[in-house]
Amino acid sequence: MATDKRARAGAHEHGPGHHHRDVSGGWLRPAVFGAMDGLVTNVSLIAGVSGGNASSQTIVLTGLAGLAAGAFSMAAGEYVSVSSQNELVQAEVEKERLELELNPAFEQAELAGMLRARGVSPATARQAAAEISAQPEKALAVHALEELGVNPSDLPSPVVAAGASLASFAIGALIPLIPYLAGADVLGLALALAAVAAIVGGGIVARLTNRPFWRGALRQLVLAACAAGITYLIGILFHHITG
Repeated sequence: MATDKRARAGAHEHGPGHHHRDVSGGWLRPAVFGAMDGLVTNVSLIAGVSGGNASSQTIVLTGLAGLAAGAFSMAAGEYVSVSSQNELVQAEVEKERLELELNPAFEQAELAGMLRARGVSPATARQAAAEISAQPEKALAVHALEELGVNPSDLPSPVVAAGASLASFAIGALIPLIPYLAGADVLGLALALAAVAAIVGGGIVARLTNRPFWRGALRQLVLAACAAGITYLIGILFHHITG
């Protein structure tokens, strides 16, 4: 039984559960990634249709359609992802609850063993395990945290995650559209704004993962430039073939 639970805990640590804890760790990291997604997606779309010699109205329509489609797609995906993770966690917690009910002595001994592994003396570990096990909900929370790496009472909200993804993607996607919405049909200005946003966003992502600001900024700028450049060339090629 203990081996099975260790395996489940390992699956949470390296599989979907790891992502789950990233989501619950804060909104800034996924929000920045969502904004970078929206930025790269829409600047690429705008560059592509601009390369195809599309009118300003067509570029704006394409950009707005890309913003809406991408934002709602991101929100739906995040909602399903977080909901599925919560359901998986709850299923594992229910298994743990059943094990506590069916074999309380074994679970108490197992908890004492975990406390001893943390450096607690055997006598103190046995006493602490007995006190914790006397309160079923507290025992469940401790076992879930120790064995599965999750807090059953602190699961992320799918609605909040979806809303954050939708908003962050939309903000990123709006940036390269700003010149066109302001009446300036200038691709270079849209690309310049996107480049500045890529540098700032990439730098923030780098700092969130404890890497140098400029390393992340340069990487994001290169990736965005490659995506926009490829779609721009596709637009030019399409225009030459059909024109």
